[in-house]
Amino acid sequence: MTGTSRMPDYKHLKQLGRATSLPASPDAAVLESVPNPHPRTLYLVRFTQPEFTSLCPMTGQPDFAHLVIDYAPAAKLVESKSLKLFLASFRNHGAFHEDCTLMIAKRLVAALKPRWLRIGGYWYPRGGMPIDVFWQTGAPPKGLWLPDQGVAPYRGRG
Repeated sequence: MTGTSRMPDYKHLKQLGRATSLPASPDAAVLESVPNPHPRTLYLVRFTQPEFTSLCPMTGQPDFAHLVIDYAPAAKLVESKSLKLFLASFRNHGAFHEDCTLMIAKRLVAALKPRWLRIGGYWYPRGGMPIDVFWQTGAPPKGLWLPDQGVAPYRGRG
């Protein structure tokens, strides 16, 4: 930073830099945000969670997914520790793949109000069949570079 720049004030954050317990549920999890230092610049932020876990609501057995979350921020960025805790809170949450994937996306949209967001939920096979869930807020902004989500196919997925 230059001598004329000030460090942003992050005192509003309750999780970053503090001992924080895993939220009991996704509803109890708090998604925190910080100001985007480049709100007028169109760019993409990607979070990848290759070991996402939730529970099947019927059997209670664990379900696993590789999540890829891409968003073009506006005024806010998601604080990554709060996102990690939010995603981890699904470990004891029973919901179908579609519900988990859309719940994550819609919570992020509500918290950040991004220019654009997409999520790819690549769920590992149960009963021999993978279920992939994709959602986005609309067409991506013109000029936004969208890399492939980069999830390598595995046996059973073409």
